Amino acid sequence: MKDIPEPDDLAESALRRRAVAAARGDLPFDVLIAGGTLVDMMTGELRAADVGIVGPLVASVHVHGKRDDAAETIDAKSAFLSPGLIDTHMHVESSMVTPAVYAGAVLPRGVTTIVWDPHEFGNVKGLDGVRWAVEATRGLPLRTIVLAPSCVPSAPGLELSGADFDGAAMIEMLAWPEIGGVAEVMNMRGVIDGDPRMQAIIQAGLASGKLICGHARGLEGADLNAFMAAGVDSDHELISSNDLLAKLRAGLTIELRGSHDHLLPDFVEALKTFDHLPQSVTLCTDDVFPDDLHAKGGVDDVVRRLVRYGLKAEWALEAATLNAAVRLGRRDLGLIAAGRRADIVLFEDLTNFRARTVLASGRRVAEAGHMLVDLKRSPPDALFGTMKLRALKADDFCIPATGGKVRVATIDRPRFTRWGEAEANVAAGYIVPPEGTTLIAVAHRHGRADGRPRVGFLTEWGRWRGAFCTTVSHDSHNLTVFGVDAEDMAAAANAVIAAGGGMAVASDGKVDCVLPLPLAGLISGKGLAEVSANFADLRTAIDRVVDWQPPYLVFKACFGATLACNSGPHQTDRGIADVSSGRLLETPLLELLD
Repeated sequence: MKDIPEPDDLAESALRRRAVAAARGDLPFDVLIAGGTLVDMMTGELRAADVGIVGPLVASVHVHGKRDDAAETIDAKSAFLSPGLIDTHMHVESSMVTPAVYAGAVLPRGVTTIVWDPHEFGNVKGLDGVRWAVEATRGLPLRTIVLAPSCVPSAPGLELSGADFDGAAMIEMLAWPEIGGVAEVMNMRGVIDGDPRMQAIIQAGLASGKLICGHARGLEGADLNAFMAAGVDSDHELISSNDLLAKLRAGLTIELRGSHDHLLPDFVEALKTFDHLPQSVTLCTDDVFPDDLHAKGGVDDVVRRLVRYGLKAEWALEAATLNAAVRLGRRDLGLIAAGRRADIVLFEDLTNFRARTVLASGRRVAEAGHMLVDLKRSPPDALFGTMKLRALKADDFCIPATGGKVRVATIDRPRFTRWGEAEANVAAGYIVPPEGTTLIAVAHRHGRADGRPRVGFLTEWGRWRGAFCTTVSHDSHNLTVFGVDAEDMAAAANAVIAAGGGMAVASDGKVDCVLPLPLAGLISGKGLAEVSANFADLRTAIDRVVDWQPPYLVFKACFGATLACNSGPHQTDRGIADVSSGRLLETPLLELLD
């Protein structure tokens, strides 16, 4: 039976016959969870109940003490029984570790299912990257529903990644049995405007009958209706409580994400205006950095914060279990009831949500925060060798110009960008960055075009005293460098190039810290504790060279500054790109003034 893929494994006749007999009392249970309080996701009640399990299946939910016949009994006294938590949208790569390492971090915390969009691997390694993602999750006790990346690259024509997924590539991926649907459709403008490429991608999803997930940041009115009419039916890119309410009313599935914590209190207040939790509200992490994953966990941390901000614990759990299962079309998940899958967590309380025991498909996989089973690791050989870029010089981060003064375009504001202009002097044949600007340079690293950095000017990015370089740069993951001094920028860039990918901070002409990420320039092959500590050191190093201004000018902003599918200007490896207008400037130089 173990070779039968989910969810068909629960349809095996011998299993069902044995479960029926155990439910009648004619056979003992394999496992009995006794003495706990069940969090009923259907009614919202907290009620005393014991749970009998046969194989991966819940055979019986009954009153305390009614049965004691089982091969194994788990004492659930003082614990709360919840279905395993489900993360409806996430990127393993954002935690910079392999799927096996990620599983070891979240399973002991009660997360039993994740929905992974591996579009970072797709953008770097193409179909081979997605194949590796599928293979790397095979056999893990953490159920992983892998989605087919829909936007490789996210803004065709405005950026160049390591691959190009069209409708034919989507058809191929959706034919793989492990692929659960179309991952977040990020090219919003292409969908709304009826771009043939995006029509073909979405049509492949519709024909497959699988999920079509969205990325609808800032969409409203006619644009939102057009996006949904095309076939997209979820969103995690909420920007305000009004946006949340509007998208709930529009009928989208909401993937309430934990990666933008400053918005969560307002979201909680908006949800509390209802007398019940809308069934379309689910939870997701989207992106979790390795130090946060190590210290706080995955979607369990989102549950914990929502409760801390005032959401009823029962509602937070419902969003992370039953609502998520309904969204995924997985009737076997999200509920502790006879006939359902035995993904069960014993939480110590409904405030801190510390998991005492975790069962996945009826098997005890974690206890007291520790894994009880081995986690298979897939060889990462296919992910090496993606840094196809020569060493860079300081001059590569300077913009040539003639004359004495010029007018340049600027990219104003982090996150919600807009076009700006400034005057700048020219000295020794190069533009002197205008006062108060920060340089951003993006160099193509995938070997499909020249690797000459395209340089732009950012405003409202604080005062920098050094440089930061990263190959984790959404979503084409080209080499991206921030700074004010070309020597520092070259030092940081060359440290990352030498490491085969990753991140580095430099100041005063020397490298302060490097985080090597040699697997696709996105992840490390090392354990979470080591990656977390290295990443924390890098955070400390960059905090010394830039003054952050939350909530928008934060460290995380560096990784989304090249996300060209979002409205407004963004620096890419092709220049300054604006998906809304189709404008692309190879250089920010607009006019020679003298």
